[in-house]
Amino acid sequence: MTSFDTVILHFCRLGPAGLAPRAPGTAGSFLATLLAPLLFLPLSLPWRLVVLLALFILGGLAASRAEVLLNRQDPGCVVIDELVGQWVTMLGFGGFSAASGWKDVALLLAAFLLFRVFDILKPWPVHASESWLPSGWGIMIDDVLAGIWALLCVSVLMLVINLMFPGALTL
Repeated sequence: MTSFDTVILHFCRLGPAGLAPRAPGTAGSFLATLLAPLLFLPLSLPWRLVVLLALFILGGLAASRAEVLLNRQDPGCVVIDELVGQWVTMLGFGGFSAASGWKDVALLLAAFLLFRVFDILKPWPVHASESWLPSGWGIMIDDVLAGIWALLCVSVLMLVINLMFPGALTL
């Protein structure tokens, strides 16, 4: 295995997250949630979309290579797709700052939990999408769709909370 292949595997695994002995996908989603306030939420919506597109492309290429390197289809240690899906879930959030309160943290937790539910249960068309694209692209697309489902639910949750308690959420 070349040094470049090692870098690809580290990228796909999000460092140690994909090597978690149990539930590496949940570990990857949790890491993505922790990183979002630092790397993703400070960006404007257009930049968030650029980042997600770049991560989807790089993730698809890297996950395809990881399948070859690990000689397995959709290896569980590949969790770059969880990062993309988790961040899709957070597309509708505003900024996040040190002054963010417990409600903002609770909303991040809700986004994490909702994405995990949709990623695990794989409602239509999430499960079907795994076969729409070959190799690593199939790995990536189902988490994007799970993220869209979770985004819709989080958006409704945010709307309801802000209607019931105006100004309650700063995200």
